[in-house]
Amino acid sequence: MFIPLHDANVLKHIRIQYVTLALILANCLIWLTLGTTILVSENTVKAAIFSFGFIPVVASGAQELPAAMQFIPAWASYVSYTFLHGDLMHLAGNMLFVWVFGDNVEDAMGHLKYLVFYLVCGAAGAAMHAFMLPQSESPLIGASGAAAGVVAAYLLLHPNVKVWVLALGRIPLRLSALWVIGAWILFQLLNFAFNSEDQVSWAAHVGGIAAGAVLLPLFKRRNMPLFDRVPVDEVIPPVPPPAVAEEGYPLPGQPQVETVQPSPWGRQDKDRR
Repeated sequence: MFIPLHDANVLKHIRIQYVTLALILANCLIWLTLGTTILVSENTVKAAIFSFGFIPVVASGAQELPAAMQFIPAWASYVSYTFLHGDLMHLAGNMLFVWVFGDNVEDAMGHLKYLVFYLVCGAAGAAMHAFMLPQSESPLIGASGAAAGVVAAYLLLHPNVKVWVLALGRIPLRLSALWVIGAWILFQLLNFAFNSEDQVSWAAHVGGIAAGAVLLPLFKRRNMPLFDRVPVDEVIPPVPPPAVAEEGYPLPGQPQVETVQPSPWGRQDKDRR
């Protein structure tokens, strides 16, 4: 639908988005070591997906994985699945959304709260997926649910921020976040309602969006307002002071400003008539 590239939204409360960068780095390293055959065998990749991916029937306790694949408790897969990706494009797409929108959400919450928020949104995506497909034996992987929560939070914080996107993957446009993210959320909802047979878990996206919208007011800083009214790149230049020539005399064309010289007797001589 569109590819986000850049927003003009500066950080106000933190210097560097440490958690956002760490999450992106962790996802990339895990994909390199467990998600592709660059370093490990294809069987290892498949085993990692089943061991750490989210499988509804396993998470509910209806079934168990083979003992050789039980590296984590079943409940931990509500989070672990968000760090696995099927291929490079799957990884790049999710991390691009986290990169563009995550820093400002982290800025609005603080580092620790943002990390908890991100993981809870991912867990909410898995829960929604399990609710819609409780008997599924296929593993769910990807950070889409967590990224969807971040995007929803960004929309509630900064709907008027201008965002550069590639529409249809090739047309550069600069639009407000309200239109860009609003259209993206509508796209997720329509696919969730009418495209349930797709390989993409639209339910996980919707679960993440709902969690992000609900949790943002609870996690954001108290002084951080919702729904910015003025675009951040709309800067009003300051009014310069009147220019003054040497010796304190105004330049030609500047208003005359009467100055009062201090009295040598330690008081202001206000009446000289």
